Amino acid sequence: EVQLEESGGGLVQTGGSLRLSCAASGFTFDNYVTGWFRQAPGKEREGLSCIAGSDGTSYNADFVKGRFTISRDSATNKVYLEMNNLKPEDTAVYFCAVRETGSNWCRPVAPKFSSWGQGTQVTVSA
Repeated sequence: EVQLEESGGGLVQTGGSLRLSCAASGFTFDNYVTGWFRQAPGKEREGLSCIAGSDGTSYNADFVKGRFTISRDSATNKVYLEMNNLKPEDTAVYFCAVRETGSNWCRPVAPKFSSWGQGTQVTVSA
C-alpha cells in the first residue's frame, strides 16, 4: 500500500524558510514521479514542483522558481521541498503526491497523481 506522510510545516515570518519532507512507506520513489501541491482556504489546489524518481529531473512552476526547490534522497526514501523567502500568500496546506511512471517527464497537475498525503500546514506571518 502506497502511503505518504508530509512533515516540516509550521509558522514562519515573512522572508523565512522551511523544508518540507515527504516520506514514503510501502514503495520507493524510484519508479514514481513525486509532486508538491498546496491549497489555501477558498482556493483551488495548485501544483508547485515535481521530480522524477528515475533520474531526478525536476520541474518548478514559474511562480515558485528561485524560491522553492524540490529534491529527493534515495537513501532515506524522502522527497523534500525547500522553501525560501516565504510570503504570506504562501500560507496553505502543502501536500505531496505520487504517480507511478518510469518517465522522467513531469508536471505538477493534480489529477495525474493517484496517491496523496494528508498535508502539512504552512503559515507565513506578515
